[in-house]
Amino acid sequence: MVSKKIEENKKFVLDSFQNSSDLIHYEFEAGDNTKILIFYIEGFIDRNLLDRDIVKPLIHNKENKDIKKIISISSLSESGEIDEVISKITDGNVAIFFNGKTIAYLANLKNWEKRSIEEPQAEAVVRGPKEGFVEDISSNRNLLRKKIKSNNLVFEDYTVGKQTNTTISIAYINGIVNEDVLNEVRKRINSIDTDAILESGYIEQYIEDNKASMLPTIGNTQKPDVAAGKILEGRVAIFCDGSPHVLTVPKLFLENIQTSEDYYIRPHFASFLRTIRMFSLFLAIVLPGFYVALQTFHQEMIPTVLLVSMAEAREGVPFPAAIEAFLMIIMLELIKESGVRLPRAVGSAVSIVGALVLGQAAVQAGIVSAPMVIVIAVTAIAEFTVPPLTELLILYRLIILFLGAFAGLYGVTCGLVALIVQGLSLNSFGVSYGYPISPIDKTGLKDFVIRFPLWSFIFRPKAIEKTNMVRHRNTRKK
Repeated sequence: MVSKKIEENKKFVLDSFQNSSDLIHYEFEAGDNTKILIFYIEGFIDRNLLDRDIVKPLIHNKENKDIKKIISISSLSESGEIDEVISKITDGNVAIFFNGKTIAYLANLKNWEKRSIEEPQAEAVVRGPKEGFVEDISSNRNLLRKKIKSNNLVFEDYTVGKQTNTTISIAYINGIVNEDVLNEVRKRINSIDTDAILESGYIEQYIEDNKASMLPTIGNTQKPDVAAGKILEGRVAIFCDGSPHVLTVPKLFLENIQTSEDYYIRPHFASFLRTIRMFSLFLAIVLPGFYVALQTFHQEMIPTVLLVSMAEAREGVPFPAAIEAFLMIIMLELIKESGVRLPRAVGSAVSIVGALVLGQAAVQAGIVSAPMVIVIAVTAIAEFTVPPLTELLILYRLIILFLGAFAGLYGVTCGLVALIVQGLSLNSFGVSYGYPISPIDKTGLKDFVIRFPLWSFIFRPKAIEKTNMVRHRNTRKK
């Protein structure tokens, strides 16, 4: 409990912070000769507000008035527990101790540095909102509140991490949210027992359904309009302080080929783009393994003219097709990784050098064949059209490659079947991952590969929403 003696409180707080150099304490006497002690973390608060709205009024208080009548701060609260006071100090509050009082006053004067709102590079769009989430959880909640101006939008806060004390917020719309999903989210977050939560990726790994699956069963986005759209379908969003990535649950597989821009453009072109993405997904996984399988086991399936051309291109190449493809894939990943990790100016140069090495120079040196360069290039381009599945594509591409190298098209087919069966058997917070294919739902198919007009989306996805199914009453047919 907070002590009446200001010196005891001072010693306890300083000892709790191990006399850390960024913990600032300031002692002074009020106008009525009452001793006052203030604690705060350097760089976490607005010192001008502290001096103007707290220190100056207290120094001029000569009539022993109540502090709430002196300090004009709406966020002023009080606590009698010293542990709670210490926790509030680490969260950017100013703690005010009065000699002779067994309570401490807490003023929220947070003013730490934060990144300005800008368009997320990973989810750039031609048409649609350009703003994105930042690392400050309060700003992120405000961005979502701007999209959904409803009193039914609810935020629930949790503190997770015994050392980091990270603030986590779950957001949902009361009356629309799937209550089973909401209760499961609460249960899983409360079950997290760890020292640190530094990013929403930590939360994702703790609460996901199948931790061994390569398929992502928890969505994430940096765009407020995407998060709002998910919540309006009955999902739950999870905000993590310090991360611009907001998680959404449950997640369906079809979300991997959807973008926010699909709903801002004409349905015909949106359907075309989704078809391209689905085809790109297939190419990015299968193409290298399929090519190796044809070259190694099924030459009779290749047209004669093309087969002769491929044989001429491979003349002098010292490696089998499987090893050649494997080396090219690894080199592609090395170039991508170096381009991402290096500064942008150097990263672009690495990409140019890598293209020359993997392309013209490698072919002329006889290390790889020209058709293999084309296959890997097409594979890389196809991968870039489906960013949410990058991790799956890289790993499963290698699996399909080895299956194709050892068992031909039979191995490729078995690998694809295994991936499809795994995807259809997964659940995300009690919702089938393969919806609307498994289980089949005609209403859900309106927003699958072929995107129907918005006015035809009368009902929310049946797999997610159980009670408030109707989006709107528009029964327009044409």
